[in-house]
Amino acid sequence: MSETVQVTKKKNPPKKMSFGDHLDEFRIHLIRGLIAVLVLAIVAFFFKDFLFDDIILKPREPEFFTNRLLCYLAHHWNLDLCINQTPFEMINIKLAGQFRSHIIISIIAGVVIGFPYLIWELWRFIKPALNQNELNNSRGILFAVSILFTVGVLFGYYLILPLSINFLSSYSISDQVLNQINFDSYFSIITSITLASGVVFELPVVIYFLSKIGLVTPHFLKKYRRHSVVAFVVLAAIITPPDVFSQILVAIPLLILYEFSIKISKRVVSKRRISTGIDD
Repeated sequence: MSETVQVTKKKNPPKKMSFGDHLDEFRIHLIRGLIAVLVLAIVAFFFKDFLFDDIILKPREPEFFTNRLLCYLAHHWNLDLCINQTPFEMINIKLAGQFRSHIIISIIAGVVIGFPYLIWELWRFIKPALNQNELNNSRGILFAVSILFTVGVLFGYYLILPLSINFLSSYSISDQVLNQINFDSYFSIITSITLASGVVFELPVVIYFLSKIGLVTPHFLKKYRRHSVVAFVVLAAIITPPDVFSQILVAIPLLILYEFSIKISKRVVSKRRISTGIDD
């Protein structure tokens, strides 16, 4: 009687990737993201009238949403809130200045619109290195990053930017000095304010990851709450013109995000203590 021996083949373990392999994989995801940004930038380039007339140049006009809203509130509350009621003229002092600005703004538009896809490609690169528990705990991060960045950009565009334009364009050191606004300086203000707002609004996500690795705790955040107020006021003074009203409008959302970050940190720490069996 012959015995039948069944031979089971063991599955080959996944090959451990070297640093060079990780670099190649990251390069692939980076190229995909850059291609997406390039395609979106080309689309934005051909929609020149909409990009400039309805987005870039609009905040300086009385018909802009924020300007109309503040004027409406000013009329009903008897406050001096009307801003940007006289659009200022802009000049170009370089031969290729307008063409260069067109290209740069199209690229920035591609980055802003394609930001969720860029984050998704980064997530696809990081995801294989996470275990199942980390994947479960990280659900919604991709969505949160994209939403917070978008909200931050919109906040900067619709609130900080009109106030900044009104303050900076009307500020004068002497009647003998006329403001002739160069378009390069105008769109640099737009990009710096909107992108800075988008990055600052990522605070809850940053706190989440710092809490995950144990560098930040709810106790730490509560302890330095007063210090954060000062830091936010300073940050608001950097990204807004030096008037108190604009700084308050910027600082308030940052403080709300900070309080929300405390709750996120508390939840992360609580989950970690439950998983490790450590009580408060």
